[in-house]
Amino acid sequence: MERMIIFCVLFFCSSMVLTATPQKAMKYKQLVKTIGQLEEVVKDKDVEFLHTPENPVDECLFTAVTCFQNGTLKLQPKNSQVNSKFIKTVNILKRPILKDSGKQCESTCESYEKKSPKEFLKSFSKLMKKVINQSYRKSTI
Repeated sequence: MERMIIFCVLFFCSSMVLTATPQKAMKYKQLVKTIGQLEEVVKDKDVEFLHTPENPVDECLFTAVTCFQNGTLKLQPKNSQVNSKFIKTVNILKRPILKDSGKQCESTCESYEKKSPKEFLKSFSKLMKKVINQSYRKSTI
């Protein structure tokens, strides 16, 4: 009877480990939410358009994320009422997100088309979702 209980506990624990979301994926999901919050408070009219990486190849993910991070520093808040939320959100996105893979990327940030701040943030969110999918694939291999 004891063996059966121990077996059930071990089986339950191992199945929980396999279904647990990797810590990095959770971090990236939180960043996607943060980007969504920034979309709500960013100024989108009469502003500088930003280089917006779209569908970068895997070797260029680090470069693309860095491009987005640098671009967020050029964003402006909608108005003074949302300024503190805007600053807090931008500061979260300034933190390192990906490690440099060391792979050579042929495209630079300036090689991408410039888009409005809202389109820029939507593309940033899309890229982070791609990074989440990759982190899931790596954790299941």
